[in-house]
Amino acid sequence: MEIKNLAPGIAVSPQIVSADIAAIAQAGFKSVICNRPDGEGADQPGFKEIEAAALNAGLQIKYLPAESGKVTDEQGAAFGRLMDELPKPVLAYCRTGMRSTTMWALANAGKSPLPALIEAAAKAGYDLKGLVRRIINGGKTPVEVADSTHEIVIVGAGAAGIAVASSLLSRSPGLDIAIIDPADIHYYQPGWTMVGAGVFDAAFTARTMGAVLPQGVHWIKAAVAAFEPERNAVILDGCRVVSYKQLVVCPGLKLDWNGIEGLSDTLGRNGVTSNYRYDLAPYTWKLVQQMRGGKAVFTQPPMPIKCAGAPQKAMYLSADHWKRQGVLKDVDIQFCNAGAVLFGVADYVPALMEYVKAYGIQLNFGRTLTAIDGVNKLATFSQAKPDGSKEVVTQSFDMIHVVPPQKAPDFIRVSPLADAAGWVDVDPATLRHKVHANVFALGDATNTTNAKTAAAARKQAPVVAHNVLATRGQAQGDAKYDGYGSCPLTVERGKIVLAEFTYGGKVAPSFPKWLIDGTKPSALAWYLKERILPPLYWDAMLKGREWLAKPEMVG
Repeated sequence: MEIKNLAPGIAVSPQIVSADIAAIAQAGFKSVICNRPDGEGADQPGFKEIEAAALNAGLQIKYLPAESGKVTDEQGAAFGRLMDELPKPVLAYCRTGMRSTTMWALANAGKSPLPALIEAAAKAGYDLKGLVRRIINGGKTPVEVADSTHEIVIVGAGAAGIAVASSLLSRSPGLDIAIIDPADIHYYQPGWTMVGAGVFDAAFTARTMGAVLPQGVHWIKAAVAAFEPERNAVILDGCRVVSYKQLVVCPGLKLDWNGIEGLSDTLGRNGVTSNYRYDLAPYTWKLVQQMRGGKAVFTQPPMPIKCAGAPQKAMYLSADHWKRQGVLKDVDIQFCNAGAVLFGVADYVPALMEYVKAYGIQLNFGRTLTAIDGVNKLATFSQAKPDGSKEVVTQSFDMIHVVPPQKAPDFIRVSPLADAAGWVDVDPATLRHKVHANVFALGDATNTTNAKTAAAARKQAPVVAHNVLATRGQAQGDAKYDGYGSCPLTVERGKIVLAEFTYGGKVAPSFPKWLIDGTKPSALAWYLKERILPPLYWDAMLKGREWLAKPEMVG
């Protein structure tokens, strides 16, 4: 007997025998549901035999049989009613536990989020991805109707999605392209570091979605619930279906603000801020201006995260302001980094260390923020020790800049497109899905090892555009992405260490060394970040103009 928990109050198991009932009762179960019809197998005990043992042990037991692979909507609803009526916890069983798990999921459709149901089942060893439409449709089999059909469907209207749409149209005007995204506003997220330092106004980084979408692209203003790549379909919330010939997946990643206990309750007040949110970056600048002394803590969670340099960019610019105000000596700056190094590409570390020393920053590696008490201004960390064990460390703060843990969006993690870690599984060079040849992905949601930055998306978009057209027979050969990413490390107001690198951390400068030496702080690199990159983003990258981003062809 193998009992597998699905949720509080409910567990499932493969076929049980009457001799198992005593152990089931001893484990604390109050009720049993049998979902297997009598007579399916020669070694299968009948329900009456199990029922007698259950009643003798003081357990309630119900018979709700279903044929293998044919659980009906009505059976899912009946399972839900039994769960409402029976004493908890309940153990449901069938031949393997799959039918019981299916009924549980259908009964909870509309009550629990789809990803939560799929992931709970997966942890118990049951794959419910074939049920997504029924779960999205409230536990009922949906009518097979396509909401719309397009040649190319792009999921996500962030930097990557709009750039690839524009690159496609620049190569093949008139293409039938649809972009799926529920957002009203498009953000220039690389600018939020500058907002947090008082360089940019927040409004400078935001435009309406309608103003940035390429002309001729169909905007489907909805959220994606699931993918059915074997049927060339994207399922939207509400169970609407969008069909495609080629699919491009680039929804960004999920900032898990709830992944740190107490963080959501105190963000934007009590000295707790983050440049990773549009509405909070101005609060960062307010806190920095108000700080005249005390403890300033800056955190960085485990990788991967969006723009790995952003946590320390905020720290350097804050320290530079305190230095200019003459209060730096009174500010205790702590950098709590879950990783083991200051920056992943060693060539840029010496220049950064000079600023760490000049600002008097205390580096704390292997330190991961786990909880925060804003009212009492206390942050709790898990500290990795040299022997591999961990200890709990509590730090006080006057201000704390928090970077939340990050992961692929829920609908990506539970989809057939994801790898074991939940990221879209693509070839790192062509960005084509490893299983589904008409599916491509770029941006933050892929499992490529490049830095997750807008600069990476700028280089990936032309590669994906070419390869999508090649799949359609409209282009020849495969374009290749080399892993390029860029991180302009704002070490002080007016100077930047311009980190540029490809797969494997290979330094890959865009400019000659005499113009910008990326391993040293540069005023010209600051000018690039402040004056050149914003219009390059809005007027070139998002419009299909591939300046310094022409794709390289494979062999």
